Amino acid sequence: MARSSFIRTALILCPFLALTTGQNTSSSADGSSHSATPTTADAEWSTTVAGTPTKFRSIFTIPASADDGANLLPNIEDPKAVNAQDICPGYKVSQVQEDEHGLTAVLTLAGKPCNAYGNDIKVLNLKVEYQAANRLVINISPANIDASNSSWYIVPEDLIPRPKPDSTYGDIDLEFDWDDEPSFWFSVTRYSTGDVLFTTEDTTLVYEDQFIEFVSALPEDYNLYGLGERIHGLRLNHNLTATIYAADAGDPIDRNIYGSHPFYLDTRYFKTGYSGGGSEHESYSHGVYLRNLHGQEVQLQPESITWRTLGGSIDLFFFDGPTQAEVTKQYQTSAIGLPAMQQYWGFGYHQCRWGYRNWTELREIINTFRDFDIPLETIWVDIDYMDQYRDFTLDPFTYPPSGVKEFFDKLHEDGQHFIPIVDSAIYIPNPNNASDAYDTYTRGNESGVFMTNPDGSQYIGAVWPGYTVFPDWMSASGVQWWVNEMVEWYKEVPYDGFWIDMSEVSSFCIGSCGTGNVTMNPVHPPFALPGEEGNVIYDYPEGFNITNATEAASASSASSSQAAKTSTSVTVTSSTSTSYLRTIPTPGVRNVGHPPYVISNVQGDLAVHAVSPNATHANGVQEYDVHNVWGHQILNATYQGLLKVFPGKRPFIIGRSTFAGSGKWTGHWGGDNASKWYYMYFSIPQALSFSLFGIPMFGVDTCGFNGNTDYELCSRWMQLSAFFPFYRNHNVLSALAQEPYRWESVASATRTAMHIRYSLLPYMYTLFYKAHTTGSTVMRALAWEFPNEPQLAGVDTQFLLGPSILVTPVLEPQVDTVKGVFPGIIDGEVWYDWYTQEKVRAKAGVNTTIDAPLGHIPIFVRGGSVLPLQEPGYTTRESRKNPWGLIVALSEDGDAKGELYIDDGESLEPSGTLEITFRAGDGKLKADVKGSYKDANALGNVTILGVDSIGKVKLNGKSIDGAEYDEDTRVLKLDLKDVTSCGAWQGSWTLSWE
Repeated sequence: MARSSFIRTALILCPFLALTTGQNTSSSADGSSHSATPTTADAEWSTTVAGTPTKFRSIFTIPASADDGANLLPNIEDPKAVNAQDICPGYKVSQVQEDEHGLTAVLTLAGKPCNAYGNDIKVLNLKVEYQAANRLVINISPANIDASNSSWYIVPEDLIPRPKPDSTYGDIDLEFDWDDEPSFWFSVTRYSTGDVLFTTEDTTLVYEDQFIEFVSALPEDYNLYGLGERIHGLRLNHNLTATIYAADAGDPIDRNIYGSHPFYLDTRYFKTGYSGGGSEHESYSHGVYLRNLHGQEVQLQPESITWRTLGGSIDLFFFDGPTQAEVTKQYQTSAIGLPAMQQYWGFGYHQCRWGYRNWTELREIINTFRDFDIPLETIWVDIDYMDQYRDFTLDPFTYPPSGVKEFFDKLHEDGQHFIPIVDSAIYIPNPNNASDAYDTYTRGNESGVFMTNPDGSQYIGAVWPGYTVFPDWMSASGVQWWVNEMVEWYKEVPYDGFWIDMSEVSSFCIGSCGTGNVTMNPVHPPFALPGEEGNVIYDYPEGFNITNATEAASASSASSSQAAKTSTSVTVTSSTSTSYLRTIPTPGVRNVGHPPYVISNVQGDLAVHAVSPNATHANGVQEYDVHNVWGHQILNATYQGLLKVFPGKRPFIIGRSTFAGSGKWTGHWGGDNASKWYYMYFSIPQALSFSLFGIPMFGVDTCGFNGNTDYELCSRWMQLSAFFPFYRNHNVLSALAQEPYRWESVASATRTAMHIRYSLLPYMYTLFYKAHTTGSTVMRALAWEFPNEPQLAGVDTQFLLGPSILVTPVLEPQVDTVKGVFPGIIDGEVWYDWYTQEKVRAKAGVNTTIDAPLGHIPIFVRGGSVLPLQEPGYTTRESRKNPWGLIVALSEDGDAKGELYIDDGESLEPSGTLEITFRAGDGKLKADVKGSYKDANALGNVTILGVDSIGKVKLNGKSIDGAEYDEDTRVLKLDLKDVTSCGAWQGSWTLSWE
């Protein structure tokens, strides 16, 4: 589960989408938000769970008020806020030096300092670099930076690498222009088309120590994607404030959440002519990345984009594409790094729950999956397994060490895996209680690896176990200490990967609230956990009153009656005016706690539910300057730890808080969603956005984390998620269990979708190899794969898995059809139904109604594709021993192509690999095999779609018996197991049928 997403409902922009009515959202053990009623602010004691649902004791409860911040009003909503564009003077240009590599210049404040939301920096350096054929960089930073000046923070290259120029710069198609009338402005133009990609003309550059603002015009009806992380449609709205600030918040709509990705893709369509089907278009895409770690706010308006940051520098990268695929590759290969190659088993099915109580229940869950013949690759545990929620521990009563060997021997013998959640804060033991000793803290404390207050004392916040400290990844020993803890714990618990949570980094109180209070440890969080008294989940599945009206009315009455017994009456006094904290700049001083400019942060105050901005790192840097990469850094440390535990093997990590470049270490899940249909829909644009961010290993809590699901929603969702790279079901403590075998209809739908998924694992694995080596995407928006169809620009209810699989899921209740578009038909594209293997009859550019009864997810294969398959086994280990298969879906011209990559599925640097290229045409399929990896599996079923006629079927010139050809469907089926019994890929071959 995701642990501590704590959001006040007043901050949700769409109150009708709130998870529950009249309740605050508080965090779950995994950092997610859960429906919870906070304890009252003056409560001192509470009976609570201490590591297990059955062992109780009284401990101090942190007051809810401990996490109340200052009352702030975001500047974009503040009628009293000044517009820096109106009052700031901008800059004048001097000392320009230009050559073939770019230019440098000095920018000097053009008038009296405005000090709008910080202290104006009077002299700036401008550096423009034509770095490569596809990359232009504009850097604007303060002049005269030295170690004694801490009023701004420039990102070190050893923390976030900076792309370097290469020899291709002379071929660049981007052009930089500037002027300083009335003050400095610049533009970036695509030289070949004359299209202005970015221009600050008629706007003012504002550069202060705590506030930077620059504005660019955008064309009418622009198409922007990215600027994450948030729950939003794929194409960004034209009236949206996209805040970028890592926040532990349980998936509110349109607000900043866990990750920070200051990158966007801009796609523009140009009319090129007319045809019988209407206007013809072509598109050009480019990407923009701001290499800045500070809290940011990107305001989109109908004709402009305004970028604001709370400090740092302008380090602006332009990638010229001109296609989405090229932009994504350029961004990853040059700027942030290529995504990690995943272990093969990571693509199997994963099951988790906050609420698995002991080793016995875990074994029962695993056995029940097998009893229902639902493949299970990996079992996950939430914070239940820990001793009082402390990292690197086991609850001695429910997950005793004595049960480890039996559990793991059987699990690993069966080819299955185990992933534990690991939180990001470290419990600080009660110094007055010797039995409370915690070696992980002791070793870290002795090594000086925890963050401090500005005065040098230890910064002590609060998370699940009570008062906690926070690793400082900038300390000399921080990473090594974490690695050592992972190594030592593996000796006790032989895990297979890590699930990192709470890494924004989250804290349940403002500031160092544990200072002076550690003798009270352990303490309870300042809110009730799901299932505790006063926080029982009463909500019924979303569609319950539609299909079960009588039962719903009865249940609602009972629920209201129970609520009445436990509720307290509250009187709310309205006021005609509200007082907000507003701060003004102080010369030479930064206010990191409450910056003069207030970004639209989901939690309001930057210190709410987070480590405070004044927490200090070993190098003197404050959290204010690097908050957005804390989660990025723990992922790096965890990656190093898994390399130590499993030398030479690919680390498997799923993390919550990410930054640009985190994909080279980790995958990501979508956080604390809810069992609502709209969250199932939002999972698609979430996944597609993370494709742009270079983190293709993405999935969500299938069937929803918060609240109660039902058979219809879970059936549809289990089928949808089967086509996401990361496939996991996970839900909250005290909600109804939602393993897919709980309903026969869900079990049946799951088996159907999993059979397709596991058949396609070779295809998916090959897509990941291409992503890992070239930066290509795995899940793709239709608009990206078909760039000349502007009507696809906003489509996010369908998606492509690679170039060849079209998924059109049902995303609403009580229907048995779904509408979907078949892209490319206007240009002669052919689509085949996965199930019937027949050509789809659809018109170009219109929505087609597709049959989709419950238990059926429409899947289509693109003509011109060769799909490598493998007969599914119960686990990926079993699957890898089964015969191969191929689907050859011919285009209208009778052509097709595809690829297959094979290695041992786990090594960082495999000793042998195979790369097979398939090409079909003129009644032949050729397989070109290269590489040294030994695979002895035969080639079983080969299915060729769209065959007009057949003659003799031959393999390498030798006739084959047993061909089945259906003249009505034009499908040719072959079974080649006998003739390829020595291995499908022992050498290149040609299969012919004419």
